[in-house]
Amino acid sequence: MTFILGSGSPRRKELLAQIGVVADEIRAPDIDETPQKTELPRPYCARMAREKVAAVQAGADDIVLCADTTVAVGRRILGKPENAEEAASFLRLMSGRRHKVITAVAVKRGDKLWERDVVSTVRMKRLSDAELAAYLATDDWQGKAGGYGIQGPAGALIPWISGSFTGIVGLPLAETANLLRAAGYIFDGETS
Repeated sequence: MTFILGSGSPRRKELLAQIGVVADEIRAPDIDETPQKTELPRPYCARMAREKVAAVQAGADDIVLCADTTVAVGRRILGKPENAEEAASFLRLMSGRRHKVITAVAVKRGDKLWERDVVSTVRMKRLSDAELAAYLATDDWQGKAGGYGIQGPAGALIPWISGSFTGIVGLPLAETANLLRAAGYIFDGETS
């Protein structure tokens, strides 16, 4: 059995290491992540995780894990910003408000699929122009859904969350561990 992480995210790799899971191989799938017209954030996120895991080539006994993290303000999906201007517009939209962070996880082994999504609520403080400019200057917004990562400098902008901190970072660990166990992954110290 080979464990394949279907993600190029260094954050997911680090989170898995926290629970003693190290991928034998990393194979980031290349799929179209464009939301469908009128697609809501939670079904979109779950679809992305399923499509990613389906796109990873694996043997019948290999375990593959893929995930997708989506930031949503109401029905609006905030993806990874293309540039600093788009990141600024996302951050202004979330400034002083609550938003949702959804992380969907999909695990496959052979033709079996296990999936779960976790929805957390995050409140961003009201950002001054100076705070916004200082955060954008860190370039921490790059490659992150919604234009921020709670585990970096943006953590100072988030006074309150409800839900899974690791889910907001990009992989809800308790739920992920359960999915991996269901697929037959054996954690160090556990017996089958």
